[in-house]
Amino acid sequence: MTDLSLTPNTLKSDILRHLTFTLGKDAGHASIYDWRMALSFAIRDRIVEPWFASTRKTWGTGHKRVYYLSMEFLIGRLLEDAAINLGLYDQAAEALLEFGQDIRTLINDEPDAALGNGGLGRLAACFMESMATVGCPAYGYGIRYEHGLFRQRFEGGRQVETPEDWLKQAHPWEFPRPESAYTIGFKGHVEHKGDTHTWYPAETVIAEAHDTPVIGWKGKWANTLRLWAAKPTTQFDLERFNRGDYAAAAEPEALARTLSRVLYPDDTTYQGKELRLKQEFLLTSAALQDILRRYLASYSDLRDLPKHVAIQMNDTHPAIAGPELIRLLHDDHGMPFGEAMKTAQGCLGYTNHTLLPEALERWATFTFGNVLPRHMQLIEAIDYWHKDEYHSRPHYVGILKHHEVRMGELAFIMAHKVNGVSALHSELVKKNLFPELDALHPGRIINETNGVTPRRWLKMANRPLSKLITDTIGDGWEDDLDRLKGLEAHVDDAAFAEAFGAAKRANKVQVANWIAQDFGVKVSPDALFDVQVKRIHEYKRQLLNILETIAHWHKLRSGRIENPVPRVKIFGGKAAPGYAVAKEIIRLINDVAQVVNNDPKTGDLLKIIYPPNYNVSMAERLIPAADLSEQISTAGKEASGTGNMKFMMNGAPTIGTLDGANVEILEEVGAENFFLFGLTAEEVMERRKVADHEKQAIEGSQELQDVLQMIAEGRFSPEEPGRYHGIVHGVWHHDYFLVSSDFADFHRAQGEVDTAYADRKRWLRMAAMNTARSGFFSSDRTIRGYMKDVWNVTSAL
Repeated sequence: MTDLSLTPNTLKSDILRHLTFTLGKDAGHASIYDWRMALSFAIRDRIVEPWFASTRKTWGTGHKRVYYLSMEFLIGRLLEDAAINLGLYDQAAEALLEFGQDIRTLINDEPDAALGNGGLGRLAACFMESMATVGCPAYGYGIRYEHGLFRQRFEGGRQVETPEDWLKQAHPWEFPRPESAYTIGFKGHVEHKGDTHTWYPAETVIAEAHDTPVIGWKGKWANTLRLWAAKPTTQFDLERFNRGDYAAAAEPEALARTLSRVLYPDDTTYQGKELRLKQEFLLTSAALQDILRRYLASYSDLRDLPKHVAIQMNDTHPAIAGPELIRLLHDDHGMPFGEAMKTAQGCLGYTNHTLLPEALERWATFTFGNVLPRHMQLIEAIDYWHKDEYHSRPHYVGILKHHEVRMGELAFIMAHKVNGVSALHSELVKKNLFPELDALHPGRIINETNGVTPRRWLKMANRPLSKLITDTIGDGWEDDLDRLKGLEAHVDDAAFAEAFGAAKRANKVQVANWIAQDFGVKVSPDALFDVQVKRIHEYKRQLLNILETIAHWHKLRSGRIENPVPRVKIFGGKAAPGYAVAKEIIRLINDVAQVVNNDPKTGDLLKIIYPPNYNVSMAERLIPAADLSEQISTAGKEASGTGNMKFMMNGAPTIGTLDGANVEILEEVGAENFFLFGLTAEEVMERRKVADHEKQAIEGSQELQDVLQMIAEGRFSPEEPGRYHGIVHGVWHHDYFLVSSDFADFHRAQGEVDTAYADRKRWLRMAAMNTARSGFFSSDRTIRGYMKDVWNVTSAL
C-alpha cells in the first residue's frame, strides 16, 4: 500500500506543509522539535491509508480479531520504525538535507515512550508490529501512562527515581478518540434481587481512548494500539470551589489522573495496592466494553463471541478480564452464568511470563472485595463452578486460598489455552507452577517461544550489519528471517568475516564515542564489549556478574593473566523503587566502577560502564555493539528473555545458563558458539536442599573468598566500609539464587570467552553463526504460532 512513486520532493513539500500549517512555523525559525514533528506528521499521513484500508477489510469480511491486553507496551521511538517499515527512510533523509536538517538528529530528539518496564512490554510491542506484518487483525489495549516508568539517575552511585516526562511534548503518533469512552466503576455495593445482581459503584472515572496506528513491514497492513487515559466523570465540584475548598473540589480529577499517571506504583502500602488493582481494572474493563461494543455493531448473539473475538491476557495483570467479561455477559446482557463462563473461556488465552511466586499476583480478599465487590462475588462463583465441574480437584487448589485471590489460578481457569514462552518454561509451568490444574486440563498448557521483530532489532538498530546481510543474501530476509541461514555458506570466507567484523566495529566506535562524551570514560572499540542490560533483579544475577568482574580485576592487578584481553563491562537496567536489595546491587556496581576505572595498574584492560536510565533507545545503541551477551539467570527462573534473542541476532555469542530461551538458542546455534555454565534447573532445586551450600561453594573458590573479603573490608566503599555487609552476608548465608554455587563455573566460562576472543578468526565465525542461526527467534514466527494454536485466526492479507 506504500506509494513507491513517492519522491523526496513530494515528501519535502509535505514536511514544509506540516511545518507551516500544522505547527505554524517558518522554516527559517523552526527548531529541531518543529522539524521532527513536521516529519512525523508527514510520515503518519502515509500510515493512515493502509490503516483505514485494513480496518475496512476486517469489517467487510467479518474477519476474527485478536485483542491483546497488556499493562505494558514498550514501543520506544516510532519515527524511524515507521519510516523503515514504509520504505521511506532514504527519501526522508534526502528531503531533510535540502532543508539543512539531519535525519539522525531528528530521530534522536524523539522522546522514548515510557509505557513499559522491560521484556514484557517490549515483547508486546514486537507482537503488535509482527501482527501487522503477517496481517493478523488486532487491537492492542494498554494504559496511556502520563509518566510511565520512572527516569533513573545516579547520585553517589545510588539509583534516584524522577518522573518520566515523555508526554511533556505533543505525541504526534496518536489520535485522541473522545467518542470512544467508557465509565469504569470502583467500590460501592451490590444489590441482589432474584437472579439479578446490580453493582452500584461509589467511584467512577472515564476511560478515554487514544489510538496509535501500528504499521507492518512494507505498509501492507496496519493495526491499532489503543491506550486508555483516565478522565474524571465531573471535572470538579464548583460549589466546593466557590466555598474555597479548592483541594476537595479537584478530587475527582486527582483520582482520575492518578490512575493513568505511573506504571507499577509502589505497592508496599495499602494505597499503592489499591491503585494498582484499579489500574488493572481500568485497562481490562475499558477494553472489554470496547470489544463488546464493536462485536454488537455486527452481531447480535453473544454466544458466538469466541468465533469472532480472541482476547489474550499478557501475564496476570489483566486476569480480571475473566470475571469482568462474565459480569458484562451475565449482569448486563442476561446470559446465564454457565453460558457466560463457557463463552468467556472460549475467548480468553493466558500467557504466563514468570515462575516467581511473588510475581504471580495475589490480592488480599479484603482489598479485592473493597475495590471490586461484584467481581469478588463472581470470583467466588467461578471457583465454586470449577470445583463443581472437576470433583477431583485437590482441596488445596483454587483461586481463593488463605484469604487471597490468586490471579494465576484465575487466569488459568478462565482461559481455553495457557502458554509459556520458551520450551523449558512451558514444561516448568506444567511441572512446578500449575501441576494439579494441568492434570485436570490436559493439553491446555502449550508453548509459544518468544521472538523479536527483526525490522526494529536488526534492520533499524544495526544498519551496518543489515547492509552486509542484504549484500550477501539479497532482500526479503526482513519478513522471512529463516533466510539468514544463507549466511552460513559465507562464515568461513575471509572477506565476509572481515566485513562482519567491520560492521560490528562501526557500532562499537559509536558506543565508545558516546561513552567518552557522556560519561567521561575512554574505552577502546577493539576491547571486548561485554553487556548485561535488563531489569535489576536477584534472579537475573547482576550480582554474579559484578563479583566475577571484581575477581577478574584482582587477577589483572596481581599479574596472574597472561596476554589479557581488554574488556568493557557494560551494565544497564532499573530496580523497582521498593526493591532494596536490587538497589544495593546497583550501588555496588557503581562503586566498583569508580575504583576500577581509575586504577592505573589495570588501565585500559578493564572498564565498567553503567549508563543511567536504560530504555529502548539505549538498547538499540548497545545491542548492535555488544560482543558478548550476558544471560546468566539462575536456571529455572527466567521464563524466556528477549534480550538474549536480540543480542544473538546482532552477532553477540551468549554466556549463559540453561534457562528460558537460552536452551533454544543453544540448540539453534550449537555448543561451539555458546559459552555454557552453571547448574541446570533440576540441579538448582537439589542444591537448595543442601543446608550449607553457600559455605561449601565459597570455601571451594579462593577467588570468591577474595572478592567477598574485599567487599566486606570496604575496598569499594572506603568512606563506609560496612556498606555492603548485607550483600556479603546474603551470599554467605541466604544465597537462594545460587550466586556462590555458580561463581566458579562462571569464572571458568569467562576465561573461555577471553581465549575465543583472542582468536579473531574463531570469534568472527562464532559471531556470524549467531546471526545466521537466529531466524527462529523472529516474532513473526511466534505470532503465527499464536494464530494457529491459541487464537484460531488466519491472515487477512
